[in-house]
Amino acid sequence: MIVWDLAVVGGGPAGLSAAHAAARAGVRTLVVERAAHPRYKTCGGGLIGTSLAAVQGRIEVPAHDRVDRVTFTRDGRREFTRRHRGPLVTMVRREEFDDRLRAAAVAAGAEVRERVAVRAIEQDPDGVRLRLADGTTVQARTVIGADGSSGVTARHVGVSYRQVDLGLELELEVPPQEQERWRRRVLLDWGPLPGSYAWVFPKNDRLTVGVIAGRGEGERTREYLRRFVERLGLTDAPAAHDSGHLTRCRAEDSPLRRGRVLVAGDAAGLLEPWSREGISYALRSGALAGEAVAAGDLAGYDRAVAERLLPSMRAGHRLLDLFSQRPEVFHALVATPPGWQMFVRFCQGRASFDEALARPSVRAVLSLLERLPAPRRPARVPS
Repeated sequence: MIVWDLAVVGGGPAGLSAAHAAARAGVRTLVVERAAHPRYKTCGGGLIGTSLAAVQGRIEVPAHDRVDRVTFTRDGRREFTRRHRGPLVTMVRREEFDDRLRAAAVAAGAEVRERVAVRAIEQDPDGVRLRLADGTTVQARTVIGADGSSGVTARHVGVSYRQVDLGLELELEVPPQEQERWRRRVLLDWGPLPGSYAWVFPKNDRLTVGVIAGRGEGERTREYLRRFVERLGLTDAPAAHDSGHLTRCRAEDSPLRRGRVLVAGDAAGLLEPWSREGISYALRSGALAGEAVAAGDLAGYDRAVAERLLPSMRAGHRLLDLFSQRPEVFHALVATPPGWQMFVRFCQGRASFDEALARPSVRAVLSLLERLPAPRRPARVPS
């Protein structure tokens, strides 16, 4: 039986970034993916500058639009639009984007096997065994798990979560007139549920329309999406996809590895807590994991994540706490020149949230907001 230097579980951005980084360093790498590329994934598909930087030189990004305008609303009201000279977010379809990453990993020397489901993981001092659904086994010296937050690798490592949210999404097919209406523009709506928001992302003949809110508010989240689509005048647009998923954000003390099994991306609960943006975290953490395996320093992965990713996540949690209590203040702040510039810098990857929150003016505003008493919310009326 072949004993691989590295087996990667999951062929999304995290897993394929890990495979690319390891394979190009000479590590004998296998990727196992339960689906077959190209495959649809529930995802807004907006690449910020940090994501573009992570794939630069590896793939040509299959862009369907490059956005330079953002319309903001507060639960459908108080609309305003801001424009920037130059693109803010690049729109991709995940089936195309991930397939490009797959091709790049293969070109770097990795082998990719599709329609392969992992059922169990076993470790001993000599390595790791993956038990597959067809009864066969894959043996490797090290495993990187990138099969999502509900996958087998996250359970094996014992990943724990601080935050779980429900995202609902529609891929709507729209005629040319509607395409032109949304070209180069996204809409962000701060929603009626604590910490919720909705979006419209343009992708040529399709619009990705979705909402996200805390888990446990399923019915109200579905109602928010229904009303949002109705306000947009898109109720009759045919849906190519109608899907939902849970996003899970790791607890501060959650492990990133167990023995010779590391987790990256969603499997590690690595994402931006406020926006729930996960592609940049998947690309970066996957590459860090692959580099740690290539260097023979698995503990280096923990250090790299702690240094490069966790400070921004802590800042994101702080922003989410304040946004959940006072979305109207965030709506007003992003309309100001400093607030808009902070938003632009985040989108373009020129500043992380922890860097933004370290600025004296931002610290002063956030400190004031945190000292204010929490606003009273109307009691929920039983249905």
